[in-house]
Amino acid sequence: MKLLEKYAKLLFESALLKRIQRTGYAYLGTGGENVASHSFGVIFCAWILSEICEEPLDKEKLFKMALIHDLAETRIGDFNAVNKIYNKAEEKKALEDAFSSTPIKEEVLALWEEYRNLKNLEAKLVHDADIIDLIIQLKEQKDLNNPYAEKWIEYAKKRLITEEAKKLVKAILKTEWCSWWLEYFFKNDEKGSQRKNS
Repeated sequence: MKLLEKYAKLLFESALLKRIQRTGYAYLGTGGENVASHSFGVIFCAWILSEICEEPLDKEKLFKMALIHDLAETRIGDFNAVNKIYNKAEEKKALEDAFSSTPIKEEVLALWEEYRNLKNLEAKLVHDADIIDLIIQLKEQKDLNNPYAEKWIEYAKKRLITEEAKKLVKAILKTEWCSWWLEYFFKNDEKGSQRKNS
């Protein structure tokens, strides 16, 4: 198989994450997202964590690790905490098969191993970014009056590893989910009203 054709198939496979729904929201009762949306959130959270981290780190490794952290779900699906009690998935095999016959296979597998084993700072930050992205979604559901979101947040907070992540989560939990646009909207609405009245 030609390499470009293999990469084309890999791109179609990764695009499937846009249609694979995260399954944990069924237990929460509200909310929802697909795996691709979650992966974007993890990458963005990892970037923010890298900005507040004072230790030196490899950002390229961090971003690649965040990008592939759930890529195997194209083949194994999304197992939530309840599913994992009863099911085991061959995540490494899924990645081996997905990246077979590509020059980046060994890099992807090495990044996945580092992430799963929390071997370095980058892996720990991606681990925490994964949790923070969930906490962002849970905070939104809490602000929208889901009575179970707070319990999930408390559970998720216990899984954080880095001090940077713990500090960022404190700020997240003090912030209303809609404050970024409400503040902007009302500020600009007041300016518009002042212009009309002058």
